[in-house]
Order: sequence, then structure tokens, then C-alpha cells
Amino acid sequence: MPLLNMSQSINMALRQEMEKNEKIVLLGEDIGKDGGVFRVTEGLMEKFGSERVIDSPLAESAIVGVSIGMSIRGLKPIAEIQFDGFIYPALDQLISHAAKLRNRSRGRFACPIVVRVPCSGGIHAPEHHSESPETYIVHTPGLKAVMPSTPYDAKGLLTSAMREKDPIIFFEPKKLYRAPKMEVPEKDYEIPIGKANIVKEGSDLTIISWGTMVRVCEETAEMLKNKNIDAEIIDLRSLSPMDTETILKSVNKTGRAVIVHEAPHTLGLGAEIAATISEADILSLKAPVKRVTGFDIPMPLAKHENLYLPNVDRVRKAAEEVMKF
Repeated sequence: MPLLNMSQSINMALRQEMEKNEKIVLLGEDIGKDGGVFRVTEGLMEKFGSERVIDSPLAESAIVGVSIGMSIRGLKPIAEIQFDGFIYPALDQLISHAAKLRNRSRGRFACPIVVRVPCSGGIHAPEHHSESPETYIVHTPGLKAVMPSTPYDAKGLLTSAMREKDPIIFFEPKKLYRAPKMEVPEKDYEIPIGKANIVKEGSDLTIISWGTMVRVCEETAEMLKNKNIDAEIIDLRSLSPMDTETILKSVNKTGRAVIVHEAPHTLGLGAEIAATISEADILSLKAPVKRVTGFDIPMPLAKHENLYLPNVDRVRKAAEEVMKF
């Protein structure tokens, strides 16, 4: 079983599915000859040709709009938005058309596109290159959103996404592209969209997160052991649909919850999770739900990026406050 990082596991998923399905077409800025900014699609143009791996103009709205047209005509487009902060021009296509096509046509047409989006901070990139725009997608009925935190999950989730019949936004945390490798099966496998992963079981506290922040939560859980706090960690993986059953079952067991994400605090997905817990299971809570998030400001440039991102100290402090309540 090969040891792969996330970039390599995504590349493997794309290659294997393209071999099985001739209708899959990749398109995006510099994804062909150069293999993309992060080299995720490296070697795919050489293998499948320029008609299936297409270098597009610098026009995100056009990339997604053309993908919608391709999907209506029977192709399976996998589009790449080069950086998270560039997705905003494409939101009109995603929200007004891709998300509504099945409903608008009363089921006559579907829009089976996948839009890959390198996302989040931690790599000291310039402006518009380190954002966390998942809330816009999760808020939109008709769109699904996933964000893996490991190479294994990345391959399995992307394989599932490429077999879906509705539009999916596949967020890829940039900081994890070259993170430590792990064993990833060469054989075909899927991870169901809509199913969270319990990364670590615990009895005292539930910590809920996704993407890069899952690793921060794992480090925090190790520190909390020294204070005799046994934290359970849930990696959402699928942001929409969200696995509320796993969340509520865990919080019902522990009685406490901390939610951690990079996106800004106000109206972040953490707010929806906190509301869901309160509405469905408030009598099980031993303390208020706590959120550790980015701040309600634009992502700072490299010099101050680490002051913005949630870190182990902030998560630990939140966990201790919840435990002491």
C-alpha cells in the first residue's frame, strides 16, 4: 500500500476514475501542462490528452458555467478553482444555476459537476489566497460540500464525489497538500458523503472540526490528557449534508462541545452546529457550546496569519472553560 500525501491521493483518485469513466473532463487554470499550482493534476494531460485535461482562461465564472453546460450534455466535468478567494465570481453560476438546475427542470436535468477548491490558510499566501468560503456553499440548497483532512479521506471522498449526480464543491486544505504521508489503498474505494469520522473517542468533551483544524484538535487532545480531560474528536468531512446523528450522539455522551473552524465567527458553520445541538439535545449539555474560529476580519497577510488562525492554545482554553463550567 503506497504512502501518499493529499496531493498525490487526489491525483490518484482523478486518474483512476478517468480511466473508468471516459466522460470525465478536467478543466481549470494551468491544470494541464503545469499540473496546477499545487501539482495536483500533474501528469494527467500527458496520460489523457488535452481534450480531457483542459487549460482554461483566467475566468472562474466561465470555468463553472462551461462545466454546467458540459454536464447537461452528458459529460462529467471536474473543475478547479485555483485558489479559494477566486471562487466568488463563480458563485453566480453555482448558486443561480448549478444548485437549481434539477429543481428548475423538475428533474429532467441534473448537474453532476465537481468543483475542486484549494482552501484555507497556513501557507502564508497573498491576499485572496487563504480564505474559507464554505459557508456560502453550505447555505445554498442544491450544493453539497466536503473537506477532507487526510490523504485517505481525500481519495475516498473525491471518488464518491465523482460518482454523484449533483454538484459538489470539494474543498482541499492547502496546508495539508504536502502534510505527512499515510497509507492510501491503490484499490478503488469510496467514503460516503454525509458521514462524519470519529477521529478519537473520548468521554468528557466533544470537539468538532474539519479540514486543517482537525490536526490542531488532535494536538489539543494530547495536551488535555495531561489534565485528565478525555476529548472525543469528530471530523465532519462532509459539511453539507452534515452528519448530525454522529454529532448529537457524541454530545449526548460527553455533555460538552467545542467547535473549531478557520472561517470567520459570524454565521460560520460552527453557529449552525451549535444551534443544532441546542435545539435537539440541550438537556444533555453540562455547559454552553463553545466556538473557536477565525475572526470577523479579512484573512491577514503572512506576517499576522498565525494570529488569526485557531491554534492549540485557543482550543485548549475553550475546552478547559467548558470543563470548568
